Amino acid sequence: MKQAPVIKPGATIGILGGGQLGRMIALAGRAMGYRFLTMDPTPDAPCGQVADEQIVAAYDDAQAALELAEKSDLITYEFENVDATVAEILETKSFVPQGSRLLRITQNRIKEKTAIQEMGIPVAPFRVVASLQDLEAAIEELGLPAVLKTATGGYDGKGQWVLRKHEELGQAFAELSKAGVELIVEQFVPFTMEVSVIAARSLSGEVSTFPAAENVHVNNILHLSIVPARVSADIELRAKQIAEQIAEKLEVVGLIAVEMFVTADGSLYVNELAPRPHNSGHYTMDACVTSQFEQHLRAVCNLPLGSTRLLSPVVMVNILGEHMDATLAMVEKLPPTAKLHLYGKKESKEKRKMGHLNVLAATTEEALAIIDDLQIWNKVEVTQ
Repeated sequence: MKQAPVIKPGATIGILGGGQLGRMIALAGRAMGYRFLTMDPTPDAPCGQVADEQIVAAYDDAQAALELAEKSDLITYEFENVDATVAEILETKSFVPQGSRLLRITQNRIKEKTAIQEMGIPVAPFRVVASLQDLEAAIEELGLPAVLKTATGGYDGKGQWVLRKHEELGQAFAELSKAGVELIVEQFVPFTMEVSVIAARSLSGEVSTFPAAENVHVNNILHLSIVPARVSADIELRAKQIAEQIAEKLEVVGLIAVEMFVTADGSLYVNELAPRPHNSGHYTMDACVTSQFEQHLRAVCNLPLGSTRLLSPVVMVNILGEHMDATLAMVEKLPPTAKLHLYGKKESKEKRKMGHLNVLAATTEEALAIIDDLQIWNKVEVTQ
């Protein structure tokens, strides 16, 4: 264990990004005695509402980032699309435990998948494509279906196209090429479910993982996270080992979420990484001894990591813009084991994440039944 500084309560933590993840980091940290400053282009951002101060500036505003550095004892980021160059500048002016190297890897799917492959961990076979001819040649090798993605940017299904027929190649390439970034095509993995494991690694090298979550998506947006995941003990153990290995090899400080496909024969393929708290870890806020947000702060501040023990079966369900009216209409009827978390976003848009509900119960089946009974999501057609 190497010597590393401990950032004690009372210090000011700067957060690059002012969305819901920053908000929940700040709420967890306030309980621990930390102060918070956030930088985000949206006035009165979700994190800004609970921080001591918000600097209203674009993520690539180097001058504003330097102001953030001057006022903070430590800087963290809440999502991986912050400007890596700004993070690099901040490393020379402030204490940024997560660093910029991990950002540069996880911001680019080519670099990310190559790094995972080099660890000997399976990912879906992929090819980099710079032209329609490249794409056609890659499909000859990989076969259909396949998934064409932008190498950078894109989330919640944006920046990707599932290719099922050769006739779609031209349109898909033309559409995604508009972003002006590299493209990658992946062989489609015939998975039975997706699971994710969130690993924490502290400045001193202590590593810990949370229980695996079973994730269900609708229109490429996370709908449910079911914990315990309905997988064998062996699959859960291997998923945790993969997450630990990635955290250690990439020298993560803070959290890293590892999304994995589970196939019918029990194989695991890593799909994506996120070097921060993750939507599929929101269940930890009410169902674990330590939430992912407290754990992130413990890791970057070099405090001992907290227990990740699961206290109760739980299902997390996302509240999108189209669910907000029904949620607010039902708020006084929520059962006592349903914990509501809203993010303070001013404008409620369709498919925009506005909050989530953690439903604790004796079993995940009971939690799922409670969610069904609320009828807030009764028009949702659940698909993977």
